[in-house]
Amino acid sequence: MLGGSVWIALLRFTISLAGVILLFSRMSESRFDRKRTAICYGGFSIAVLVPACIWYVVDWENCVRIVAFAMYVCFAVFAVIISRDSVYLSIYKLALTFYLLAVFLICGLEVAIIFFDRNVWADIITRIILILLMTLLIEKKMKNSIRAFSDYVEKEVDRFSVAVMIISMLFGIGFILNPNVRDATPYRIYQIITNFILTGTLQLLMFRFYLHVGREKEYEKENQLMQMNHRLLERQLEILEESVEAGRRVRHDVRHHNAVIAEYVRRRQGEELLQYLEEYDREMDQGIVEKICDNAAVNNILSAYTRKARKEQIRVTLEVEPGRDLAIPNIDLVTILANAYENAIYGCKEARRLESRECFIHLTIRKKKNKLIISCSNTCRMETEMKNGQPKAEFTGGIGVSSIIKTVEKYEGEYDFKNDNGVFVFRLIMSMPQILPTG
Repeated sequence: MLGGSVWIALLRFTISLAGVILLFSRMSESRFDRKRTAICYGGFSIAVLVPACIWYVVDWENCVRIVAFAMYVCFAVFAVIISRDSVYLSIYKLALTFYLLAVFLICGLEVAIIFFDRNVWADIITRIILILLMTLLIEKKMKNSIRAFSDYVEKEVDRFSVAVMIISMLFGIGFILNPNVRDATPYRIYQIITNFILTGTLQLLMFRFYLHVGREKEYEKENQLMQMNHRLLERQLEILEESVEAGRRVRHDVRHHNAVIAEYVRRRQGEELLQYLEEYDREMDQGIVEKICDNAAVNNILSAYTRKARKEQIRVTLEVEPGRDLAIPNIDLVTILANAYENAIYGCKEARRLESRECFIHLTIRKKKNKLIISCSNTCRMETEMKNGQPKAEFTGGIGVSSIIKTVEKYEGEYDFKNDNGVFVFRLIMSMPQILPTG
């Protein structure tokens, strides 16, 4: 709009493109290392700036109309390719970058037109100042927030909201960038300010919405962890109460047993005494906690849930191979096993209540080299639905799936859930940390 030689145009194009690259790179991480990223950005800049300058020389009028938008479209395609983010998240950040591009382009032009009689250097200096201020603001105040909520956007964003946002942004900024309006009238300034406020508000609302949704999801996960801990404590209390009750029973009965033994001795009834002691040993063995594996924590939690399942008349089959020492901390093992077992029992109870089916649980734990393999299959409702490869909360009681996934990912493991014609199957494999020798 302000004219000038091709070298002036090259300088303005370079500043605008550098500003877009700088702003976008503050919000999004590249999939490459710094050196390769710099080479990619440099190559892209040359590939865009040279045709833009040629276009400026050949067809100045059309160039000044749409060159900014054309360069940005090229950058958008390039950014989606080079960014580590998903396509939807990259589109969101590109929309914000497009808004900031419009801010420093229009503000630079309006400052030069209104205050400096269309001086091109005023436009250039204003652009540089605004780009530096925006970069500083993002780096100091917004960078952590934008990158922190990126996961929320990636998980919760949908195509419809992205499409509405992009269309609204394009309409608003397209009106602002309209090159046919050359007069800086008060009404024109009012229109520009209004559109900036509206499009900026749209961005802010999108940001706040997804931030709120993401935090709600985090609170939901924390609530699930609290419920899981509550249920684990319940199982541990059950084990403790059973042990206390068994101790009381033994202390109460020991006097009677001593009296019976003394009576057998006085009557010299040795055979009868041996028979009584054998019966007493069998009775004591029945009160001992079932030994499933050598790991005490795993054994206790599996014993508690197995007793609970059998009380619900669920057939339980356990194949537990790992020994006492595993490189994975007991708290993580208990988190996975307790949640898987709890969900399995819930699935069986729902299948029996709604479909009157016979129920079973089959849990397998194997250790193969440095890998731990856990598989749990159980009866479930025939219509159990999945979302993003995970069972919906209403089919698991709302407990534990996120805790299992978080623990598995901690060890760079893999997992999958599926409904195999009324049998829910959960499988995972994760690497056990290497235990370094001491001494």
